[in-house]
Amino acid sequence: MPSEKYTLPKFLIGKCSEPEYLYWLSRKAAAHVRRDKKRGNKNAVVEKYKTAMHQAVIESDGLDAYTGLPLRWDLISKYDNGKAQEGKHVYKKSFSDLPTVDHLNDNRGELRFKICSWKVNDSKSDLTLEEFVDLCRAILKFNKRKA
Repeated sequence: MPSEKYTLPKFLIGKCSEPEYLYWLSRKAAAHVRRDKKRGNKNAVVEKYKTAMHQAVIESDGLDAYTGLPLRWDLISKYDNGKAQEGKHVYKKSFSDLPTVDHLNDNRGELRFKICSWKVNDSKSDLTLEEFVDLCRAILKFNKRKA
């Protein structure tokens, strides 16, 4: 049964199905709520997180919020831990453009999320956008000297 509240954004038609999207959205929201509750946010509620994350997806237009590059929405909910054990970093790297959710605040204020690739989210970690951009500049500057 299609969701009226979390309809599949038009830019995802043909990239993933609505059930796949809803499953991904629910899992991401639940995971962030669990994490935030462990970090002391007793007010974290899955439905609020889903709403905020769905809005972030819509705002993304299917692109990574930090690089502007297309995300691989066809990969959502396809990661297999068993295959990851066998394939190690090669398998994980094949999912580097998998869309994921970056939580922008301290887990206590207004919910703010951005959608980005797994590789960008891993690289950014808990850095603010400004700190992340500064890190990227330092990497570029250092590597220009080597080229």
